[in-house]
Amino acid sequence: MNTVAANTKAIDLLNIGLIFISLVIAFEIPFELFLFSYAVLGPLHYLTEINWLKDKNYFVKERKWVWVFILIAALITIPVVLKVPGFKTTNGDRLLGYIHKLGKEFFFSIFFITFLFSISLVYLSKWHNILVAFIASILLAVFIIKFKLFTLAFFGMFLPTILHVYLFTLLFMIYGTIKTKNFAGIIGCFFLLLCPLIICAFPINMQNYQVSEKVQTTFLKSDFQNISSYIAQLMGGLAPDGKFYLISATGIKIQIFIAFCYTYHYLNWFSKTSIIRWNKNISKGKLALVLAVWCSALLLYWHDYKIGFAALFTLSLIHVFFEFPLNVISVQGIFKSLFSNNKT
Repeated sequence: MNTVAANTKAIDLLNIGLIFISLVIAFEIPFELFLFSYAVLGPLHYLTEINWLKDKNYFVKERKWVWVFILIAALITIPVVLKVPGFKTTNGDRLLGYIHKLGKEFFFSIFFITFLFSISLVYLSKWHNILVAFIASILLAVFIIKFKLFTLAFFGMFLPTILHVYLFTLLFMIYGTIKTKNFAGIIGCFFLLLCPLIICAFPINMQNYQVSEKVQTTFLKSDFQNISSYIAQLMGGLAPDGKFYLISATGIKIQIFIAFCYTYHYLNWFSKTSIIRWNKNISKGKLALVLAVWCSALLLYWHDYKIGFAALFTLSLIHVFFEFPLNVISVQGIFKSLFSNNKT
């Protein structure tokens, strides 16, 4: 076995351990684990991955178009910033009210359009073709809203959150395992795939989950209760009165899943440093800047979680959008491998 293969196998085994550890801790302290992972591991992940994607030309034909992602992320951040107490002015409330009047489908369609646009960037290079693809993405979103083919809230809620940290992480692992053909990698993919089923099947004793008022208040500042509520609604897990209760058996299970997904997503990134070598081209100056921004983010979250969440929200979205082309390539690679295997 050569050095690269041995290193890959060792990392696959490490990731099996990280899945197990993330799952166990998520069962023990689901709210606390999420708050820690999102505030501490999250910003460092955004900064290092954005730098790595830049070195990889963002996996697109023409990198200049990634500025569209930045502008869209800044636009989506506006209602988040307006909710911060210090920004609550009369004009801010009016703008926030106007945004709400536009409707969730319109707002969430932005995520759908961005994802479709990222697909065009993977395959197209000429500006007029990309522009046509962008307009076509907008028209498709309008068509879906007009005829109510399906709710775009699914994309708006889950594309930058659960789909990003769970589904795309799983697909990236599958893509890597297809290339390496490591048995440990196959086990890791199946283990990650089984985790939601394990969480659903595990009985919840509410006496074991005494969440403090401080933790609940801090969690509410992250706005992730909206994600939890939407998941409960899709699963038919709302209370008999039609409401969603965060501290309930359903709420706890959903939070375990969210905490697990985010924690493992971040740990998976850092565990594969020697494989994808995201640290290769970081100069001392750039590293110092990354660490400075990361420390500033930690201070903001420590001062007020809501302020930290709002301040880092744009960076979080940018890293999600920048990763879309890589997600497209991963899916393409998986399908190519499957079809090539069928032909042989």
